[in-house]
Amino acid sequence: MAHDEIIDHYSALARAADAGRAAADCGQDAFERGGFGPAGYDELGVLPEGAVLASLGCGNPVAVARLRPGEVVLDLGSGGGIDVLLSARRVGPEGRVYGLDASADMLALARRNAGQAGARNVEFLHGTIERVPLPDRAVDVVISNCVINLSSDKAAVLAEAFRVLRPGGRFGVSDVVVDGEQDPERRAAAERRVGCAAGALPAGEYRGLLAAAGFTGVRVTLTADHGDGVHSAIVQAAKPAAPPEVEIRPMRDGDADEVLAIYQAGLDTGQASFETVAPSWAGFTAARLPHLRYVACDTGTGQELGWVAASAVSSRRVYAGVVEHSIYVHPGCQAQGVGRALLEAFIAAGEDAGVWTIQSGVFGENAASLALHRALGFRTVGVRERVGCHRGVWRDVLMIERRSAVTGT
Repeated sequence: MAHDEIIDHYSALARAADAGRAAADCGQDAFERGGFGPAGYDELGVLPEGAVLASLGCGNPVAVARLRPGEVVLDLGSGGGIDVLLSARRVGPEGRVYGLDASADMLALARRNAGQAGARNVEFLHGTIERVPLPDRAVDVVISNCVINLSSDKAAVLAEAFRVLRPGGRFGVSDVVVDGEQDPERRAAAERRVGCAAGALPAGEYRGLLAAAGFTGVRVTLTADHGDGVHSAIVQAAKPAAPPEVEIRPMRDGDADEVLAIYQAGLDTGQASFETVAPSWAGFTAARLPHLRYVACDTGTGQELGWVAASAVSSRRVYAGVVEHSIYVHPGCQAQGVGRALLEAFIAAGEDAGVWTIQSGVFGENAASLALHRALGFRTVGVRERVGCHRGVWRDVLMIERRSAVTGT
């Protein structure tokens, strides 16, 4: 089903709900058996009938996201407004909730429902979930209810969710996913049965796209089983926390010049490495894993403040979960929490990727680096004495590592 057809389909459902008929985007039997619609809610008594009739979701993202008073929330594909109105009650008068939908009929229904509910801390926006009409870092929480599976460009949806979230913000959605290897025709039939017009993502691919967008702490929890490998699921993740006016995001090729300049500045101190000259960008990328690379940026100027990246320690499968990392912070930005934020994001992303040991070597004189790593669970496991002569001085290297309590235990 094409984008315009999806909008037309849901616009017709909005008109049905507005006329007092319950909306269902698949066969009524499958809709009810699968737990779609308002079945997952326990607060329906406080909502207008039109919002309940237009409920087309596959869970309760309001509960999944654990909303708190004063937070700003965005609902991707808000439909008749059921999750917006429930979120508005959770965040209270000091909070705000945006509902985004591509159907003008759904928006009209949602605005009428909000008026009937007396909700003053809500706003409904016309647009697509692939291009959210909000500025960067505008919200604390992104929710959605069985909508992302409808998009034909899910990577763009997740990238937009990351963009509009503030550092430390949460992503908590209910969606439909595919689990395990299934016959393609039977899976497609199951997706049509539950209304997944553009195809549900395999759970592993969903995790991968969230990680590529920059999210950490990614969890996909299967809930209802719709047969043939198709499940409702709770999908949760977070945007890395950071100091004020700083954002942690994945490293890109466009970051090359600033990353290498920070690298060189670190080498020039004489305390970061035996290396004296930063490599070319081709050399840098060839020596490091394509994922597990992050930069810290000033949100006002866009200037990069630091970076962290990892290299594989071996090509042997037994060491698949062991990496060696490097972390560098611009000399003018040290002791401001940038290094800690980078390392925390890196550790969380590593655990998502199945890393069970992070290791590195640090000069004993580099007290700041040692203190940072110890604060985040690294321990010294040995000393390589006088392992190399650097600037005319024989240097000891402390070998440090962090073992995950989540992966490889």
